[in-house]
Amino acid sequence: MTRFGGPEVLEVVEDRLPEPRYDEVRVRVLAAGVSFGDVLMRAGALPESPKPPFTPGYDIAGVVDKLGEGVASPALGQMVVAFPKDLGGYAEFVCVPAPLLVPVPDTLAPAATAAAALNYFVAYQMLHRIAKVQAGQRILVHGAAGGVGTALLELGALAGLEVYGTASKSKHDLVTQLGAVPIDYREEDFVAAVRRRPAGARRDGKRTRGGVHAAFDAIGGTNFWRSYRSLAPGGRLVAYGVSRSIKNARRNRAVAVSSFLLVKLLGAAPAGRRAFFYTADSLSKRHPQSYREDLAAVVDLLKQEKIAPVVAKSLPLEEAAQAHELLEGSSVRGKIVLVCAEP
Repeated sequence: MTRFGGPEVLEVVEDRLPEPRYDEVRVRVLAAGVSFGDVLMRAGALPESPKPPFTPGYDIAGVVDKLGEGVASPALGQMVVAFPKDLGGYAEFVCVPAPLLVPVPDTLAPAATAAAALNYFVAYQMLHRIAKVQAGQRILVHGAAGGVGTALLELGALAGLEVYGTASKSKHDLVTQLGAVPIDYREEDFVAAVRRRPAGARRDGKRTRGGVHAAFDAIGGTNFWRSYRSLAPGGRLVAYGVSRSIKNARRNRAVAVSSFLLVKLLGAAPAGRRAFFYTADSLSKRHPQSYREDLAAVVDLLKQEKIAPVVAKSLPLEEAAQAHELLEGSSVRGKIVLVCAEP
């Protein structure tokens, strides 16, 4: 993409084959995930959006094609998953620092691996490192039929949680299939819906008021406040995006800034509840080992068939613009994957 804008700014170009530098590995990309973060990056709606021209794409699954100087592993031909340091996943080849590569068994399908990589990694970190959920607790997931949403539902069920998910009525069957209780955000007040449920018994035998122990919200705006109100005492709001700040490929900076400020304000409120804005980069800075540990944990769950990513659609790399159109139209269930090369 040579400029910020709508899906039409995504163009297919041919370039020279990249050469890995010291401590880098060239990966032949088999599949690349498409996320809403890509849409925000394309629109220039994220503070960390690089200056065009650049190639988007946060997550890839592929095979090691060439080792740079100083790299001993992984071996040539090894299947790997990674989040390229400087984006670039929408490509046939990309060079990635060797420490960012996590080995993947050859038995796993590249599309399923790419579908799991970023979404389940983000969901895993938010559940276990930020919300720190425990079996038997209750959580609320917004956008429950989307990529990260379905990952949260599946990992939540695996952790023994009671899960509620907001989604349009047409997607309730998927939410139910993944073990969650669907809430129609267009017709129901999700705050009232979750607070009707008792949160549990106190030591004195009395019931605590209803609510969820954690809420996961990438919508932003006033939805952050409503998610915070849905929390039980001691609950945690985990914000991880501001989709409400994007309309017609344009960023409403006021909505974005006010959403960030609201989370900071709620995080400092002495109300027994907490609010956090999650990003993988900030967590990695505090816990450098978290990247490899958590991505490897997701790969292991995939290998054991304990998770089954919902692949909404697999499209050729050349149809990246269509993938963005589908994602922005909220017409997909699960994750869209770009097929960049044949295994």
